[in-house]
Amino acid sequence: MAMEAHEIEALIRAAFPSARITVTDLAGDGNHYAAEVIDESFRGQNRVQQQRAVYAALQGKMDGPSGALHALALTTKAPD
Repeated sequence: MAMEAHEIEALIRAAFPSARITVTDLAGDGNHYAAEVIDESFRGQNRVQQQRAVYAALQGKMDGPSGALHALALTTKAPD
């Protein structure tokens, strides 16, 4: 089952309420997205730590072949 951009944003927003979040549907199929998450909590963390935190916020929606979200290109950083 496909997800919509606002559903992805809501999951991320629940974990990062102050973040600047942009979600883009890359293929128009509800399965391939790009997300940019900019949050102060990422300061001092490396990119892997930041992205693991965002994937954890997705609450298993990307897990396995039956996951609701097939692909997410993720960009994370602390604000400038």
